Amino acid sequence: MLTLKLITEETERVIRGLEKKHLPNAREAVEEVISLDRQRRQAQNELDNALSQGKKMAARIGALLKQGDKAGAEAKKQEVANLKETAKELEARKAEAEAGLVQKLCQIPNIPYDIVPEGTGAEDNLVVKSSLRECKEGDTVGNWTTVPENKGAVIPHWELARKYNLIDFDLGVKITGAGFPVYRGWGAKLQRALVNFFLDEARAAGYEEIMPPAVVNAASGYGTGQLPDKEGQMYHCEVDDLYLIPTAEVPVTNIYRDVIIDERDLPLKNCAYTECFRREAGSYGKDVRGLNRLHEFSKVEIVRIDTPEHSDESHKEMLAHVEGLLKKLELPYRILRDNRRT
Repeated sequence: MLTLKLITEETERVIRGLEKKHLPNAREAVEEVISLDRQRRQAQNELDNALSQGKKMAARIGALLKQGDKAGAEAKKQEVANLKETAKELEARKAEAEAGLVQKLCQIPNIPYDIVPEGTGAEDNLVVKSSLRECKEGDTVGNWTTVPENKGAVIPHWELARKYNLIDFDLGVKITGAGFPVYRGWGAKLQRALVNFFLDEARAAGYEEIMPPAVVNAASGYGTGQLPDKEGQMYHCEVDDLYLIPTAEVPVTNIYRDVIIDERDLPLKNCAYTECFRREAGSYGKDVRGLNRLHEFSKVEIVRIDTPEHSDESHKEMLAHVEGLLKKLELPYRILRDNRRT
């Protein structure tokens, strides 16, 4: 969530960042936040004044009674009663402004770094680094490919999975539905081995391993930005008002929600393996077949809590850790500046 301080002190920068992410009516959204904050502050000031006057009048009533001025005391009592009614109205006004402010802030995304490219899709992402060829400044995904030339028939992974009985997509449809594959034999063993490999490597790099719940409450959903506007992408257990997690980032990050951390303890580094659940809208075609756009998948997450001043360095260290894993597995990779994320 963006802070009110950032929005009010760097309003134009925030608006430019939101427009870069193609947030509809970015300026109107920011101006509404500022307006609601102004209403909240005004209601709070008026409430403080009303309460202060009420205390003074209460003291004045006691003095009038000592002087025997009952009529004057009764008049002051009526004024105090009126102030109490005014205070109730101001409390309601402040609470309404606060609720609207929180709701609006929760719907405004973070703003990207200046180096994040402008774009509308994956083809506009800038390629920072590739294990398969040297990148030039300004290269985008859309104007070149990192896939090496193939000298024979290319078999997609879903056909390889069927050929060697590694993953059974049809059985997953039978048991649950599309997007819930069943891993079998060597496929299941490979999945388990990769999870252990990633966790062991993260622990060796100083990440504390966490085994969190796979369901979270609404407060945790708000804590990491899944709620209120991404609720449609989450599986909701309505009876208990709990949500299946889309990634371990949600429960792990919420460990530190409403917690004051001593800066001397930073950085805090955690890793976690969980099953993840997402209600992907899905579509047809080669780009979303097989293991793409699953509703349930396994993931090892790394989470790092650090100061804003050290965030860039922290990101580089995390990136180097993941790049090292891919090198150990001898897998090709690309590092992108993604216009869809911050």
